[in-house]
Amino acid sequence: MRKKYSRVGFTAAQKTELWNRWQKGEGLKSIGRVFGKGSSSIYSHLSPYGGIRPPPRRRSRRSLTLSEREEISRGIVAQCSIRSIARSLGRAASTVSREISRNGGDNRYRAAAADKRAWREALRPKPCKLARHPCLRLAVERKLRHNWAPEQIAGWLKRRYPDNEAYHVSHETIYRSLFVQARGVLKKELMKHLRTGRPIRRSRHATAKADRRGQIPDMVPIRERPASVEDRAVPGHWEGDLVAGSNNSYMATLVERHTRYVMLAKIPSRDTETVINALIKQANKLPRELYRSLTWDRGKELTDHKRFSLATDIKVYFCDPQSPWQRGSNENTNRLLRQYFPKRTDLSVHSQAHLNWVARELNERPRKTLNFETPAERFAACVASTG
Repeated sequence: MRKKYSRVGFTAAQKTELWNRWQKGEGLKSIGRVFGKGSSSIYSHLSPYGGIRPPPRRRSRRSLTLSEREEISRGIVAQCSIRSIARSLGRAASTVSREISRNGGDNRYRAAAADKRAWREALRPKPCKLARHPCLRLAVERKLRHNWAPEQIAGWLKRRYPDNEAYHVSHETIYRSLFVQARGVLKKELMKHLRTGRPIRRSRHATAKADRRGQIPDMVPIRERPASVEDRAVPGHWEGDLVAGSNNSYMATLVERHTRYVMLAKIPSRDTETVINALIKQANKLPRELYRSLTWDRGKELTDHKRFSLATDIKVYFCDPQSPWQRGSNENTNRLLRQYFPKRTDLSVHSQAHLNWVARELNERPRKTLNFETPAERFAACVASTG
């Protein structure tokens, strides 16, 4: 039998705790259990704000307080003049007069109701920069339709228009304009071009499941990898992984550490012979100077790594167990790829030509870590220097 939850709203303290838990990365169901509510109730509270915590509101020091409004109400009951009420409050008589007239006059004035109305009407959101600058908004929309991330768009605009402040916008403003639809700036349909595809924004602290891998014979651990690979100063050192889809479909993802250049390879099976053959084929497409080493996790698909090294003269290093950050560039690329290949997608329906197109899209996006140059630009410069 389904558990029934109460429909009582949230107090101010509960709202604060709810947002604190959401920002820490807790899920909807987990938060709902704390308050004895269903996950849909938590979602209903978060969705109007797009999962982005609204800034706290504060009253202006010049506004009348609730206690001052109660003093006005008592003065009206005692039939005091407006000027005498104003003197007791240290306010101008015109301030008290307007307060009474806008809230029903002498006969209908109520302090609590007047205070709630003033708090409600004080909310006048300032139009964001995208709303004030149509040309900027159109530029952002075009890049979103090409699957650029907001941070990539913001960085590219500053690089493309360094002296034009009208074209400078923060990535947070773009995110808020997408997720907080009450702003009415960017269309909701553009949200599907974000890599996560989520209807509300998740915390960066949301947890992910650990990935357990098998044992590889004669593997060389990452701690034996040269320091020159670690600092990314020299091109030619790659990170790789095998991404799984539904129906036993796979693709290999390869990322060059210096330039963040991406290559994708369709893999018909995850057995080690098939994977190694595909990796050898990819390695033969590049100059020797641009493929010196490969760092992989402990997946059994690279059990035959020694054959790969003998065929290509490329050294293979393996990460420590459950340490995906040791292949940070590759992990980030795999998250980007979820925008094109969501989880439980059948990867076998995609041709190698389509994978090449996706890789080209990623390589032509500006990257913050490259000072908003594109991986394609950086990699082309490396190719030219080797020639």
